[in-house]
Amino acid sequence: MYSILNPELPVALCSDHAGLPTKRAIIAYLEQRGIPYKDFGTYTSDSCDYPDFAHPCAEAVESGECYPGIAVCGSGEGINITLNKHQGIRSALCWIPEVARLARQHNNANVLALPGRFISNEEALTMVEAFLTTPFEGGRHQKRIDKIPVK
Repeated sequence: MYSILNPELPVALCSDHAGLPTKRAIIAYLEQRGIPYKDFGTYTSDSCDYPDFAHPCAEAVESGECYPGIAVCGSGEGINITLNKHQGIRSALCWIPEVARLARQHNNANVLALPGRFISNEEALTMVEAFLTTPFEGGRHQKRIDKIPVK
C-alpha cells in the first residue's frame, strides 16, 4: 500500500483543547501501526489558544523535521488558518475522506486539519488513513502549487 510517510520522520501532531480527544484517537491509531509522531500539544483539556501549537507544528513540517502534519481544533478553521500562514505549508481542512484524498492528489497537502467537534473519531481516522495513503498526482497540479507561495 502506498504511503506518504517517511519511516525516518515522525508525523507532526497538534491540537487545542477542543481537538484533544480526536488527537488522542489519532495517536492510538499511529501507535497501533508503529508510525512515529511528535506531539506539539496541547496535552490537557484546559482552554488554550490553537496558534500556540499550530506554529511549532508548521515549523517542524516546513523544516523537514516532521512529515506530514495532522492538526485538530473545534471547527478545524482556526488551526487551519494559522498553519497556512506559513509559506511552506499546504494545510487542508477536511471533513470527509474524499476531500482528504483530493487534498493529497491535487494539492499535495502536507498537513491534514480536522474539525474535532464535528466529526467522530472513526471519521477522523478514515480521513487520516486516506491522507496518509494517497499519492500526489503531480503533472498539471504541480504548476498550480508552484503559484501558491507569496513572493
